[in-house]
Amino acid sequence: MNDTKVALITGAAKRIGACIAEKFHANNYQVIIHYNHSADAALELVNQLNHVRIDSASAIQANLTNSADVNALANQVISFVGRLDTLVNNASSFYGSTIGEVDDDHWNDLIDSNLRAAFFLSQALSPLLSKHSGSIVNIVDTHGDKPLKGYAVYSIAKAGLKALTKALATDLAPKVRVNGVSPGAIIWPARFENAEDETVKLAREMILQKIPLGRLGEMQNIADTCFFLAEEGSYISGQVIRVDGGRYLA
Repeated sequence: MNDTKVALITGAAKRIGACIAEKFHANNYQVIIHYNHSADAALELVNQLNHVRIDSASAIQANLTNSADVNALANQVISFVGRLDTLVNNASSFYGSTIGEVDDDHWNDLIDSNLRAAFFLSQALSPLLSKHSGSIVNIVDTHGDKPLKGYAVYSIAKAGLKALTKALATDLAPKVRVNGVSPGAIIWPARFENAEDETVKLAREMILQKIPLGRLGEMQNIADTCFFLAEEGSYISGQVIRVDGGRYLA
């Protein structure tokens, strides 16, 4: 029997998801990189990881707002890998919502990608996770506690993901532990990337003033917390760990 542990990370082609995948891989996990549109980035990451350790990474495409794709992703993991120790629900859509203009498509896309997919993927894979006393880690958001103005539906979805974390921790115990990580400001959003723009500079300063530690976090902070919850926090379940530089207190 293959004793190599396996982690599936959704939305893992780039940014925080890729960093999480690299963290687990560096600790001798076989990693499954889920992606939707970012095929080139996903395959490049898989190639990099397999160069380090042969046959240690693979990629699976799925649109997690589509029920058939969610089921297909779960079935591929079950059929072709046959083991799962950690599921990281990281995939997410993030964009604004103007009250008065939100329609069904807008609502469904944000709720499906941030909440619904995490539930149904966790449900489908929980029997496999339970075989090795596995764990689920959900990537929540500080705005699940403190809604971001202009992002009502996203904030609602992340608040739901926090509740889902606690509900699954109850329902899947004692075989599967379920926790969450709630990142604060880790990466500047696209609208704040131009550091030479005076308006952007001011906006950045205002955000940093709200963070007691006075700086952005790093993607590695999120990856390290995910790995701790999955691998080392064997008596932790139903918790959402804030990794936000103390911003929740401000």
